[in-house]
Amino acid sequence: MNDLATPPATDRAAERLAFARAALGGAASLERASEDASFRSYWRARDGARSAIVMDAPPAEAEKFDAWLDVAARLHAAGLHAPEVLAQDRARGLMLLEDLGTRTYLPELGDSTVDALYGDALAALVTMQTRVDARGLPAYDEPRLMTELELMPTWFLQKHLGIAIECDEWDVIEAAFRLLINSALMQPRAYVHRDYHSRNLLVVPDASPGIIDIQDAVLGPVTYDLVSLLRDCYIVWDERRVREWAEGHRLALRDAGVLDASVDAARWQRWFDLMGLQRHIKVLGLFCRLWYRDGKRGYLSDLPRVWHYVRSVGAQHTELADFIALIDSKIGHRDLTQPQT
Repeated sequence: MNDLATPPATDRAAERLAFARAALGGAASLERASEDASFRSYWRARDGARSAIVMDAPPAEAEKFDAWLDVAARLHAAGLHAPEVLAQDRARGLMLLEDLGTRTYLPELGDSTVDALYGDALAALVTMQTRVDARGLPAYDEPRLMTELELMPTWFLQKHLGIAIECDEWDVIEAAFRLLINSALMQPRAYVHRDYHSRNLLVVPDASPGIIDIQDAVLGPVTYDLVSLLRDCYIVWDERRVREWAEGHRLALRDAGVLDASVDAARWQRWFDLMGLQRHIKVLGLFCRLWYRDGKRGYLSDLPRVWHYVRSVGAQHTELADFIALIDSKIGHRDLTQPQT
């Protein structure tokens, strides 16, 4: 890996281009590679037959830059396929990465392909949870879990739906949040990617899956990445298949010594369901924040799918009946894909 000092440039686009050309040693061109839910951006650098990815992270996010390097090293040490770091300019927040291609899981998934693709992804997840060194990673603890859940009333209910929340309604919301956090905290801890889903996994010849968007890893509940994959915010599978895949993962973790005999199928399924609710409730708020704060409207189109998860899974747990009824009453017949005017 090369540490490069990018020549001075008059604007950010010119800085990116100068960095790519210095790293590749040629007349590289840049084109947008993907959109990102963060302030980072990704650009494909091409120089003839060669290509690589420039990650542009604002210099103010130096800690995230260092976290990316740290997590990549952990994944590589476990034999997982995260992009190799080819060059970096930490002062300017620029990194040149191995190009894993454009074949994300999402458009490749179908009834005839999903078992094989998810088989690879679940095997990689077992490796992450058993072989990746998670020491020193941030804890996915109660304050972090609660902060995430609070995105929903702030950005989804108040900002997106434009409603006020009464005191007795806050009691219902807080009771639901407490249930979800308690369930998460009683689970065994493992390495957590935090966005292990179809847009962050790539089909890579001889090394699937390629794993991207890795910098936010934490030490947290063992079901978190599993539910991110199987109850993906961007695609829905038949519930019977989801439960079969989840149970197969429980057995794999039991065989690997991560789970003991006390974690039976029923306990595992409850953990899985409630962890998914924590994630999807958070996402209701997060996707709205991406529009109202960051101007990224595309995520609003995914809100109905995320609400479907919250409503259908929450309905299976009687302790959450009041919470689901409350949110359902606030949504009413509203088209969730339409922004508040």
